[in-house]
Amino acid sequence: MKRRPLLASAFVAAISLSTSPFVVAQNAWPTKAITMVVPFPPGGLADLVARPVAEAMSRDLGQPVVIENKAGAGGGIGMSQVAKARPDGYTILMALSSLTVLPEADVVLQRPPMFALSDLRPIARYTADPTVLAVRADAPWKTVQQFVDDAKKRPGAINYGSSGNYGTMHVPMEILAQNASIRMTHVPFTGAGPAVVALLGGQIDAVSTGPATVLQQVKVGKIRVLAHWGTAQLGALPDAPSLKDAGYNAEYAQWSGLFIPKDVPEPIAQRLRAAARAAAQDAKVKEVILGAGSPVQYQDSSDFKKYVQADAARMSAVVRRIGKVE
Repeated sequence: MKRRPLLASAFVAAISLSTSPFVVAQNAWPTKAITMVVPFPPGGLADLVARPVAEAMSRDLGQPVVIENKAGAGGGIGMSQVAKARPDGYTILMALSSLTVLPEADVVLQRPPMFALSDLRPIARYTADPTVLAVRADAPWKTVQQFVDDAKKRPGAINYGSSGNYGTMHVPMEILAQNASIRMTHVPFTGAGPAVVALLGGQIDAVSTGPATVLQQVKVGKIRVLAHWGTAQLGALPDAPSLKDAGYNAEYAQWSGLFIPKDVPEPIAQRLRAAARAAAQDAKVKEVILGAGSPVQYQDSSDFKKYVQADAARMSAVVRRIGKVE
């Protein structure tokens, strides 16, 4: 007779645990819109990838995934926002490879870090392309060798735009400058979009950016690509040589990927991971990204984590060689 009350108590305790607000919240997640922070202005690679991915994830999750462009500090402001966000899965990040550079840049600049790489958990990689060296179609340089020769004759006279200090448009140009023994003038903007607009308007001479950012302008004859930082032929720009082919030991890949705050509960993280994977397989996502010249190059969470760690180690060494940039 004493056993029945004990069993009843255990049953009640189990029911109470399974219906606690925390468990119910995870089981019902998501119950409202999710914010996908893009830490750059509209028009760049991160924004280009984020919009179709957000639409696909919205369909999968049954709640809107809303883009918030949060530009500044080479992407650091938006990245920091997500790193410090409440870990409930309602704030996620579409980042570029500057994510692995900025923490080391803070060390070099001897300033408090905006965020630590360990504050963010990789969920999915979508693209991984070498950047391209782009100039206006009416520029005097027809080849990368002509560009380098001119830069040697006129140190500092050629200027280039970027998305900010130590960002994905700054670092590759500094890699080229180091390997070609040239000096150029760096002009930072808030993102790739504004930098390309400045290039078209004649305010700057060159940019290093993802192929997707300039492909349409190449097609209409307004921009010329002199070379790229990859090791294989670019499908969208097959005539563009690699810098290695031109004799310069300069490599750089600009990737885009989805991240969440590190302490997001595992059930929610796995739900986001599944939605991110489904987005990579979505026909509209593939069409939009391929149409911009950057095919989907998906990596799932575990492989992407290893990729990010390796990239961070390599880029940290590059940032230390660049040194302090004000």
